[in-house]
Amino acid sequence: MANQSSSFQALKQEWQTKWAAMAPRERQITLVAAWLAGLTLLIMVGVRPAWRTLSDAPAQLRDLDGQLDQMRRLADETQMLKQRPPVPPAQSEAALKSATDRLGAGAKLVIQGDRATLTLNKVSGDALASWLDEARGAARAKPTEAGLMQVEPGVYSGNIVLALGPGSGGGR
Repeated sequence: MANQSSSFQALKQEWQTKWAAMAPRERQITLVAAWLAGLTLLIMVGVRPAWRTLSDAPAQLRDLDGQLDQMRRLADETQMLKQRPPVPPAQSEAALKSATDRLGAGAKLVIQGDRATLTLNKVSGDALASWLDEARGAARAKPTEAGLMQVEPGVYSGNIVLALGPGSGGGR
C-alpha cells in the first residue's frame, strides 16, 4: 500500500513538473483536451445509454401493449369457455367423429371412456387446426397429450389424446 502511495506521489510530482515547464498556450490546449476527453466520457457512459433507452421505449411499449391485448383476448375467451354448458357424451362423440371424417383417410379416432385418441397420417396443418377448434368448441374436448411430427412442410403425423366429459370443456 505504501508502495502505491509513493508511486502515485512520484507520478503527481512528475506531472506537476511537466505542467510548470509548459508554456501557457500548451497548458490551455491540455486543459481543453482534458475537458473534451471528460465530456466525451460523460456522454459515452452517462448520456448515450439513457438516450438509447428513451429511443427504444416507444417500440417496447407497443410490443407490451400488443402482448397485453392478446392476454386480455385469451382471458375473455377463457371466461367464455367457462360459461358454456357441458355437452352430453353422445353429442361430444358425434362432433368428434364428424370432425374426424372431414380430415379424410389420414385420420383415425378411437374413443375409450372419457378419452379419445386421434391418430394422424399426413394431415395438413390447416385441417388439423380446424379439427382442434371443433374438438374444443363443439365437443368440449380438451387436448391432454400430443405427439406430432411435421413430415412435410405443413403436413403432420402423430397422435393427439383428448379428455372428454364435463371437466374437459371450459370448466377449468
